[in-house]
Amino acid sequence: MTSKPLYLMSVNIGQAQPIQNAKSSGLTGIFKQPSNEAVFISRLGLKDDAICDTKNHGGVDQAVYVYGGPDYEWWAQELGSPLEPGTFGENLTIAGVETAQALIGDRLEIGEVLLEVTSPRIPCVTLAARMGDPAFVKRFRAAERPGFYCRVLQEGWVRAGDAVFYGHYTGEPFSILEMFRDYYEPHLDEATLRRHLAAPVHYKDRAEKEQKLAELLASKKE
Repeated sequence: MTSKPLYLMSVNIGQAQPIQNAKSSGLTGIFKQPSNEAVFISRLGLKDDAICDTKNHGGVDQAVYVYGGPDYEWWAQELGSPLEPGTFGENLTIAGVETAQALIGDRLEIGEVLLEVTSPRIPCVTLAARMGDPAFVKRFRAAERPGFYCRVLQEGWVRAGDAVFYGHYTGEPFSILEMFRDYYEPHLDEATLRRHLAAPVHYKDRAEKEQKLAELLASKKE
C-alpha cells in the first residue's frame, strides 16, 4: 500500500450488455459506470450489478472486485492515456491501494461494509474484448496488477468518498501476486500447497489445492 490516505474513489455498477468476441452468452457486466448514490453490498455483491458469466464470476468468495488508483496510474502511463474508474470491470476503485501488494486475508472496512481478500483476478477474453485488444490478456498478465476479489463479511452501504481502513492479514503471508503467478505456473510442492491452504483463499481454489495436496501425499506413500 502507499502512504497516501485510502478512500473509495468510485463505486461501479454494470448492466448486462452484448459484447462480441467474448464468452458464449454474448452478454457481459464488465461495462461498469460510477454511481453517484450510496450502493448496498450484500454477501453476493453490489445491488443491481449484472453478473452474466456465473460459472467464472460472482459467488460468496468473489462478490466484490477491487482495483487500485495506483494501478490505474500505472496503466495510464503504459497506455498513454488515462482510464476511467470501472474500465477493468471492478466494483470498487480505491485510492492508495496497489493490489499486487495485498495479502489473502487482508480486510477492508468501507462505510458499513467489511471485506476480506480471497483471490486475484485472472484475465479472460471478455477483458480483451472490453479493451478492444486481442492481446490484452497477455498484457494484463505481464503487468502483474491483477486487482483482487473479496468476500463480504459485513453487509451494508458504501458510496464514493468513503474512507477505507485497511487491515493486514496476521497469519503467514500469501500474497495476491504469488497466487496470481501460481495460477500460470503452479507450484505443487507440499510446503507451497500448505501455505496456500493456510490462508482464507477462495473456496474453489481451496478445493483444488486440497485435492492436489491429497494426491501428493498419497503418491509419497506408494
